[in-house]
Amino acid sequence: MITGKNYIGNTLKASGNVTHKTVNPKLNIENPTPFYEATAEEVDEAVQLAWSAFKTYRRISGEKRAAFLNAIADEILALDQELLDVYTTESGLPEGRAIGERGRTIFQLRSFAELVANEDWRENTIDEAIPDRTPLPKDDLRRTLIPLGPVVVFAASNFPLAFSTAGGDTASALASGCPVIVKAHAMHSGTAELVASAIIKAAEKTGMTNGIFSNIMGRGRTVGTTLVKHTKIKAVGFTGSISGGRALFDVASQREEPIPVFAEMGSINPVIITSKAIENRSEAIATTYAGSITLGAGQFCTNPGLILTVEGDKTQQFIKDLAEKTVAINPQCMLHPNIKSGFVENSNSVSSQTGAKVVGKVEGAIEANYAASQIASVMGKDFLANPKLHQEVFGPFSLVVRAENEDELIQIINGLEGQLTGTIIAEEEDYANLHDVIDALENRVGRIIFNGVPTGVEVCPSMQHGGPYPASTDSRFTAVGTNSIKRWVRPVSYQSFPNELLPTALKR
Repeated sequence: MITGKNYIGNTLKASGNVTHKTVNPKLNIENPTPFYEATAEEVDEAVQLAWSAFKTYRRISGEKRAAFLNAIADEILALDQELLDVYTTESGLPEGRAIGERGRTIFQLRSFAELVANEDWRENTIDEAIPDRTPLPKDDLRRTLIPLGPVVVFAASNFPLAFSTAGGDTASALASGCPVIVKAHAMHSGTAELVASAIIKAAEKTGMTNGIFSNIMGRGRTVGTTLVKHTKIKAVGFTGSISGGRALFDVASQREEPIPVFAEMGSINPVIITSKAIENRSEAIATTYAGSITLGAGQFCTNPGLILTVEGDKTQQFIKDLAEKTVAINPQCMLHPNIKSGFVENSNSVSSQTGAKVVGKVEGAIEANYAASQIASVMGKDFLANPKLHQEVFGPFSLVVRAENEDELIQIINGLEGQLTGTIIAEEEDYANLHDVIDALENRVGRIIFNGVPTGVEVCPSMQHGGPYPASTDSRFTAVGTNSIKRWVRPVSYQSFPNELLPTALKR
């Protein structure tokens, strides 16, 4: 049952009088439940509880943390149809997507449970003492990873489950030994409360300390800023816009004790298609990329928003095919009226720049919050000259850039901002000439795809979901996969310690 209240630890509270409602984007109406924005006092109480819980939670065994994570997965599944119904009502996404995303959320939780069931993930190292070494003796040194402290996780708008309340940031932080306070996304407040109730039930069933998790509501940036400024918060996880992520990063860096903000802030995900690939399989590539561009109404941070190729005999036909296949796919509902208006504004901004031309767009009347897919095209020289053509359009939009030659293509890649992904579509006969493209992409992206699509982010140890700024605030870390646990820990070395005082995993 949804109450509209905040979970301050395991207690539901609504002390304030500021409320908001979620929106059913398909019906274009407000949902009935009011959600109470957390007060400054409630925020402080949640943080104080988390800080108190950290003192014990950081030291419990990995086996117990694993049991907690698995219990969260079980409790989310127990929400059954109620969760699916609220998810679809608040997001406009179909039930099939809700089921798939729930499955991904469960898989993430169980993956981290498996990871921390033993201590290998801590990368423990032991250098034993050599007291008779000359000219100087060597002390005993042992190194491990320890959790940072209470973490604030900002839920994402485009993944109400997998990147939200019990998503990858929360799962990895809890796995590491850090309590979590989630700032729920205002668009999905009901979904967030239901998932939060599952986490609280799991915590109680597995004997976790009160305060290990809280779920806080708030529209706008006031509540989030208050959380990040709190002196007992030690790290932040964020998925969203560049403006939102950068604002949190600035707040965190200006604290008396600056703290890390691991923000994933979007990308235009360049796709390089060779002339030979267009010559050999233009229509197949167009079909594949029309599906990728429109997948989920284009509301993925890995949406292929930029396609780069060298002008050739069949380039125009490829662009025509891509445009026709993209606009032939039925328009889909976007997550919220504000996201729809942002898509319209940004797609119009890009396509109206000097040299840009709309080559395909869904025309005619569509429902209020549905997206009219669009493909635009521009020459490489115009793209290089105008940074406004580089902006992300969150939705079913892609800009095809036609470079004059290979040198200009490399210049375009080198001039891009940091990206989450880069893709190469090529033939085997292109391999000898791809090294410069690969080198350029390695400096600009976190993941390089070959003959595939960027949409779809596998949860596994080898996944890198993060890239140079502004794709993320720290390109050394991933937001997806079990290696994301390393964001919430730091190394500590123990020198010449008696065995009785060492962490268990470092004992002799």
